[in-house]
Amino acid sequence: MPSQSFLPFSRRSFLQLSAAVSAAAAFQVVTEPMLAAAGRNAAPKDGIMIDSNENPLGPSQSARDAISAIIPLGGRYLFDLTDDLGHTFAQLEGLNPDSVHIFPGSSPALTFTVIAFTSPQRSYVTADPGYEAGMFAAEAAQARVVKVPLTKTYAHDVKAMIAAGPNAGLFYICNPNNPTGTLTPHSDIEYLVENKPKGSIVMVDEAYIHFCDAPSALEFVKAGKDVVVLRTFSKTYGMAGLRCGFAIARPDLLEKIMNRGAWNSMPVTAVVAASASLKDPGLVPERKRINAKIRQESFQWLDRNGYAYTASESNCFLLETKRPGKEVIDAMVQQKVFIGRIWPVMPTWVRITVGTHDEMQQFQTALQKVMSGTTAFSQPAMPGRRPRRPELLS
Repeated sequence: MPSQSFLPFSRRSFLQLSAAVSAAAAFQVVTEPMLAAAGRNAAPKDGIMIDSNENPLGPSQSARDAISAIIPLGGRYLFDLTDDLGHTFAQLEGLNPDSVHIFPGSSPALTFTVIAFTSPQRSYVTADPGYEAGMFAAEAAQARVVKVPLTKTYAHDVKAMIAAGPNAGLFYICNPNNPTGTLTPHSDIEYLVENKPKGSIVMVDEAYIHFCDAPSALEFVKAGKDVVVLRTFSKTYGMAGLRCGFAIARPDLLEKIMNRGAWNSMPVTAVVAASASLKDPGLVPERKRINAKIRQESFQWLDRNGYAYTASESNCFLLETKRPGKEVIDAMVQQKVFIGRIWPVMPTWVRITVGTHDEMQQFQTALQKVMSGTTAFSQPAMPGRRPRRPELLS
């Protein structure tokens, strides 16, 4: 019998389809791949892409096996598989299954949450620099976007966020933060949850939580707080192209979120891959170890060569170039290395994704050529390169 936690809830949303579609049609879900692709086309065959915070290891072997096994049934919707995934996650995390909803990645959940809880009267408060997708959703909802500088240690300044958003509808915390990779102490998040304006929501995006040792914000959901936690399989689990993620919150908050977005079935390949990944006890520790080792090797090289960077505990970091970051990005393209974008508040810093050992070696070689002046800055774009979409980079 279908779970009472997932399918019937989705059917209620489906019955409200006309209203939900009308709302969703007015908003474009902005994602990390969209933001990355705004500045480049596909890398050449002998080039590398360390610009989208992807995991180059891809899905685990158990996930790949699950995908292969489900392919013959790919002509079916198989809703029960989504229910099974939700129950598996809830059981592992000690959650009520009613508090979990599954999305094709965490981006739709992020967008619909912002739309649900912000308005012209209720602002959206976020870090600067911080992940931009929620800002686009807030602007589409005609909400005021309030950007609050990070602290000197690149943590979210929660007291400043509260002061800046007395009428906030939603406070957005990405922990570890994108693009800096730095952590905000759990006690600071708890302070925000307990001292925010009445009626506002705290959304904690844990897309990168498995790369570090930080405690999760799921405890606030278990305690019934005004908190929405986002999870995704795109990063540590290596499933960015498969699209699977969760929104975790009180059922009444989830219903408000789902009322802002049309219901649809999940891709069965993503669902079975996610389920297999969750059931693999060694996957996260091994991926975490590999990323930390390569990240630390990269930091040691940067230290030896006099570069400044953010003290990331994630799979990305910001690198100080001491010149317009756009020039460095374009010059690195000429070396067939695609690095991440810049944030206006830190125009001489560029985001670097931690790739494989060989990819980071290629990055180091290219960076030395670019920074030493042995290759020209601001060269013309590569042939066939798509034009930039400035509206996504502002």
